[in-house]
Amino acid sequence: MTRRSADQEPETAPRDVTTSRGVTTSQDVTTSRGVTTSQDVIDSREVTDWWATAVSRIRPGEILLRGYPVEQLIGQMSFAETIWLMLRGELPSRIQGRLLEAALVAAVDHGPQAPSIAAARMAATCGVGLNNAVATGVNLLGDVHGGAGQQCMRVLAELERAVAEGADIDEAAKNLVAEHRATGSHIPGFGHRFHPYDPRRTPLLDLVGAAVADGAAPGWALRAGTALERALAEGRGRPVPMNIDGATAIVYSELGFPPELGRGLFVLSRSVGILSHAWEEKSGGVRIKGPIPRRLLPSYRGPAPRDLIRPEGGKAEEGAGRADSA
Repeated sequence: MTRRSADQEPETAPRDVTTSRGVTTSQDVTTSRGVTTSQDVIDSREVTDWWATAVSRIRPGEILLRGYPVEQLIGQMSFAETIWLMLRGELPSRIQGRLLEAALVAAVDHGPQAPSIAAARMAATCGVGLNNAVATGVNLLGDVHGGAGQQCMRVLAELERAVAEGADIDEAAKNLVAEHRATGSHIPGFGHRFHPYDPRRTPLLDLVGAAVADGAAPGWALRAGTALERALAEGRGRPVPMNIDGATAIVYSELGFPPELGRGLFVLSRSVGILSHAWEEKSGGVRIKGPIPRRLLPSYRGPAPRDLIRPEGGKAEEGAGRADSA
């Protein structure tokens, strides 16, 4: 039990008072020595505005998504259209919804040779929950694996700015390619370590072309992307193919998404493939499945086996007795 010392003054405990306008105040605290203090006035709106959002309103018996009752969206809106609504705040046109859905479908999976898929499958054999396995795969999607679409969107925007300043788009594309080659860097969204020709490119670009013809897309990203493709192919016997990152970068740019959301949409799409592979592996029942078959061992490039010899005094020879952590 805590005792108050003799020199401590009794205080009148403050009591919160809430007015009809939602303003919460605290009564003054007066000690026996006549010292009066008062807590700061707290407006209840300061609390409710802490996570203020325009995305949704959730109340007992009510779920509004961007102002639309969820029961009106169910069965009427596709998942892709709902993604658009949640991110953009308004409903997409039919063509916009179809384009977004096509890009999401195109990037949904690329097999266990993709590091994110392989990692999710390995995690699924280690006794973690399905959500942990999916998170393992998703968290591998970064600048190198999964970020090229966002980077390509920035390149497309750079070309568009050059054209807006009066440059010819093909010349601007050639200059950009030359700059990247001079520094030894690649153009994001082009080339593929696996496909000599990415089968996802043409269907997506055909849909964008149709949307441009219908006036549903401006066409600048399509022009920029195909100009880059021509510039990369110039002087080469084998052209550099546009890959899924380049094709979806064109789609998302045409639809008006900022580059960072382009990556977010790719992650959202690829999560479906990661989930499918993690579930398949988990359902197989294999435990602790490593990156290579068990009968194979990783190549070893360290020193040959050697004995530990400690000189007198307990100080080990330089380099002896050290081991890498597991």
